[in-house]
Amino acid sequence: MIKARVTVTLKNGVLDPQGKAIEHALDSLGFDGVHSVRQGKVFDLEIEGTDPAKAEADLKAMCDKLLANTVIENYSVSIT
Repeated sequence: MIKARVTVTLKNGVLDPQGKAIEHALDSLGFDGVHSVRQGKVFDLEIEGTDPAKAEADLKAMCDKLLANTVIENYSVSIT
């Protein structure tokens, strides 16, 4: 079994209203000096098999087809 983590974030230049709302909320809670908050998604997966190269290729295909909107999001894959 191979364990992996996929992290999906908005590309630079794409507006992040949720990140901006978090930034304002942190400020209202007294956390001064927090700027440029960007939010994203994390997926932890377990994949059957023992070949890390195949698992990474499959994960990238999953991201391209479902987990990330590659027009506005970047993703990174790590095998753990």
